[in-house]
This record gives sequence, structure tokens and C-alpha cells, in this order.
Amino acid sequence: MKMIQEFRAFAVRGNVVDLAVGVIIGGAFSKIVDSVVGDVVMPIVAWMIGGKLDFSNLFIVLGQIPENVPRTLDALKKAGVPLFAYGNFLTITLNFVILAFIIFQMVKVINRIKLQDEAETATETPPATPEDIQLLREIRDSLKNKENK
Repeated sequence: MKMIQEFRAFAVRGNVVDLAVGVIIGGAFSKIVDSVVGDVVMPIVAWMIGGKLDFSNLFIVLGQIPENVPRTLDALKKAGVPLFAYGNFLTITLNFVILAFIIFQMVKVINRIKLQDEAETATETPPATPEDIQLLREIRDSLKNKENK
């Protein structure tokens, strides 16, 4: 029973919930990044290079290719031929760099908004003095007046 209570306290803490939301959004965001890389960035890079560019099919064969097996990544994998498939690694690395850059830009914008909010609150009127502090000041002033008499 105590373990269930401890788990519940752990699970509903703000940090855990924030992390869960971040993971879910990150999973959905990765699909967007995959689309940006595959549908936007790679065609532009291919156009600049002057040909079709598809990193995912770049590989080096490390073993013997059986007869009647096409020299494509999928066919060689199905045939169990050892491959050094560096094209997929390049694609995933490019996805990571783009994702990191987008997150960097988002953090910059969020920090700029926070700084603007802090500047606006700093220029606003200062909050009223709490009642207990005000009372202590009045007592202090009253004692000073009695000493001066």
C-alpha cells in the first residue's frame, strides 16, 4: 500500500508529467522532422548536386552476394548479406542536426519572450508592501518618535 502511495506521489509530480508530455510531443515532432528532411531538404540538396540523392540506399557489401539477388539494400538484407549501411546513418544524423537546430531556435524565441515579460513586469509598479512589514515599520517609527521626545 505504501509503495502504491509513493508511486502515485512520484507519478503526479510536475517534472514527471512534463517529461511525459515532452516525450509524446517529441515523438510527434520527429515525424515532422523526417518529412522536412525527406521532402524539403534532401530534394534541395539533390537539386544543388545535380542528380537524384537518396542517402538511405547507400551501403557497402561486406560479404558474398548470392546469385539472383538484386543489388538493393532491401534484397541484400533479406538475403542475410552483411552490409555497412552508412546511408541510413547519414539520414538519421541529418535529422538530428535539423531537429537540434529547430529546438535551438525555439529556445531562443522562448528566452526572448521570457526576457520581454520580465522587462514588462520590472517596469510595472512595484508590489504593495506586505501588511506585516508595514506594521513593523510603523512600530519602528513609533519607537523612534518616543526616543526623540
